[in-house]
Amino acid sequence: MFLSFFGLREQPFGVTPDPRFLYLSAAHREALASLYYGIEANRGFLGLIARPGMGKTTILFHLLEKFRDTARTALIFQTQCNSREFMRLLLAELGYEGTIQDLVQMHEEFNKRLMQEARAGHRLIVVIDEAQNLELEVLETLRLLSNFETSRAKLMHIILAGQPALADKLVLPGLAQLRQRVSMVHGLEPLPSWEVKNYIEHRLMVAGYRGDPLFTPQAYETIAEFTEGIPRNVNNFCFNALSLACALRKRAIDADVVNEVMADLDIEKLRSASEAPRADLPFIPVEDVPRIPSTPGDEEEISSPAQAAAYMQQVALKLKDWRQSLEKAPGVVAGSSQSGSRTDASDS
Repeated sequence: MFLSFFGLREQPFGVTPDPRFLYLSAAHREALASLYYGIEANRGFLGLIARPGMGKTTILFHLLEKFRDTARTALIFQTQCNSREFMRLLLAELGYEGTIQDLVQMHEEFNKRLMQEARAGHRLIVVIDEAQNLELEVLETLRLLSNFETSRAKLMHIILAGQPALADKLVLPGLAQLRQRVSMVHGLEPLPSWEVKNYIEHRLMVAGYRGDPLFTPQAYETIAEFTEGIPRNVNNFCFNALSLACALRKRAIDADVVNEVMADLDIEKLRSASEAPRADLPFIPVEDVPRIPSTPGDEEEISSPAQAAAYMQQVALKLKDWRQSLEKAPGVVAGSSQSGSRTDASDS
C-alpha cells in the first residue's frame, strides 16, 4: 500500500463520497450555496443535475451535514422502484418498521411522522440520488407528498439529484405540475485544467500529505486532459499513479508514470478479439455473395416435390462455388475448418 510510502494518513483518492474531501470549485460552490439557501428560503423542490462522476453525492452529504442538528434527513439511493416500494423506503428512513402495504395508509403514516417532526421544531429534508431512474408514477407521488405543508411554511424539502436524463423527464408534458414546483435546478461543470491541480493537492492535504509536490507540472496537464476534468476520473487516475510510483519506488509522479497509467487505463486494447475486424479474411463484396431466398416463391413458384428438389440442388451448387472462391482467395487455407474436415452441401 502506498500510504506509508508517501506519508499519508488515509486514502486521498477513495471512491466513497466523504464530505471532508469535497473540493469546492466555482461551480460546486455555487451549487452548494443554491441548495443551502433554497432550503433556508423554504423553496420546497430543488434539483441538482450533472454528468456521472461530477461529485453530486459528495455535495449532498456535505449539505446534509450542515443540517444535521436542525433537520430530520432521509437519503434515498434505491430509485428503481414503484410508488409503493418508494414509500416503504421513505418510511424506513424515518424509522418506521411496520408492515403497511396500502398506499393510502402509507401516506397517512408519513403525514403523521411529518407532523411529529414539525412539532419538534425539525424540518424534513428528503434527498433522492440517481433520481433519473424514478418512474413517472413515483415522480407524481413525490409531487403529492409536497402538498403536506402548513399555511406558513413547508414541512418538507425534496432534493432531486441525478444525471441529465432527469432533466429530460422533468420537461415532459405529463410532469408539468412537478416541474413548476422545482424552484431551483443547478448543474455542475468539469474542472478546468488549473483546478484539477488544486483538486489533487486539496485531497492530498486532507489525507495528511506534507512535503514536496508529488506531481510534476507536465503530469498535471496530462491528467487534466486525459480525465476531462471529471473528479471521479481524476480520483481513479491518481490512485493508479500513486500505486505505480510506489511499486517503482519513485517519489514523484512524472511523465513516465502518467504515460504508463494511461496505457493501463486504455480499455480499447482489452476488448475481445472477436469484436475487432479480421485482417486475415478476404473482402467479399455483398453483390458477390449468393442469395438464398427466404421462401421458394422469391425465385419461382414451386408446386411439386420434383421442383423443390431441383431448386435445392441449384442452391447447393451456388454454395459450393462460393466456398471454392473463398478457398482460392489470398490468406485462406483451402479445406480448413474447426473440425478439420469439410462436407459440400451437394453431398447431403
